[in-house]
Parts: sequence; structure tokens; C-alpha cells
Amino acid sequence: MSKVCQYFFAAHSPWAYLGHERFVALAQKHGVQVDLRPCDLSKVFGVSGGLPLAKRAPQRQAYRLVELARWAEYLGMPLKTQPQFFPVSPELANKMIVAARLAHGTEVGLTLAGAIMRALWAEDRNIGDEATLVQIAGGCDLDGKALVKSAETASAQAEYERNTDDANAASVFGSPWYVLEGESFWGQDRLDFLERAITK
Repeated sequence: MSKVCQYFFAAHSPWAYLGHERFVALAQKHGVQVDLRPCDLSKVFGVSGGLPLAKRAPQRQAYRLVELARWAEYLGMPLKTQPQFFPVSPELANKMIVAARLAHGTEVGLTLAGAIMRALWAEDRNIGDEATLVQIAGGCDLDGKALVKSAETASAQAEYERNTDDANAASVFGSPWYVLEGESFWGQDRLDFLERAITK
């Protein structure tokens, strides 16, 4: 029986962007089932004591930019440390990922999540804009307008809220966050530890 890894994240997280493709590849390599859980990071911060970026101390904000550039260079990934459309509300994007998973399965949801994060952090696109999200979904061979409608349904909203509640229940306090058989791993820089746990 394959292992299951819960994947909590928010679509506007640069750290989730930096780790997303590596996590997906890792899960595929080891036959791990991904439990895709986009969640409301603002509510997670509210419970865990985290601060939105604008409210963090200047030295923390400055060092974040250094680390983003450092990791992007190390991983060979395109990344704009200060994209034009950030800060941005990830609400609709997150719920579109939920809707894609509900309608088409986890693999499609993961593909859409990667495309949305890449659009924000590598392509300087506004993922808070509905028309932009429709275009991004279209690039994944999805009907973007239908997905927007699905994202606004009660079922998508309920799953999004459940993901957020489950994140708080699991003591999540950042994005990305991976939970493998009850063991938590915070951040894309912990993927090596996650892989070790998978292969125990």
C-alpha cells in the first residue's frame, strides 16, 4: 500500500513554487499518493502567530529576498523576488486548484497549482485576476471559465475551509508543509528529509 503525503500550501507562496515540481517528482518516484490541500494561509497565520509579509520586521523582509534569490539560483529556477503583482490574494487561485482536483483528480490539480505559482513568480502575471487565471487554466488544457464557476460553489468552498481547518489541526504554520504518516516537514528545503522518511 502506497504512503500518503498531505501537501498544504498557498498558491502565492514563493517557497511552495520553489519546491512544487521537486515534490511532485519525488512523490512520483516513490509512488507516494499526494493529498492536495491548498489552504487559507492568513487563517493559518492567525492561529499560529505568523505575520503577513508587510507586517514583518524590515530585517526579516530583506533577508527573505536574499534567501529567495539564493535558492532560485541554486535550483536553476526563474524567479522574480519582487514580482509586479505581489502581495496578491490567492483566494480564487487556491479554490480553482481545489475545484480542479474535485473535477479532474489530483494530478490535474498539481499541474494547475504549478502553472499558477509559475505565473506569479516567474512570469510576472496577476494570479488575483480572474481573466488571468482563466488563461492559466487554459494553458493546462482546462476550461478556465468553468473552473472559476466551480471554484465558487459550496463544495469547493467547503473543501477549502476543511483544508484550512485540517492545517491548523496539524499545527501547520507555513507554506509549503508536508505531512507524511503524521510527521511534519516545513518548507521546500526539507524535501530531502521527507524523501528519507518516505524510503525508511
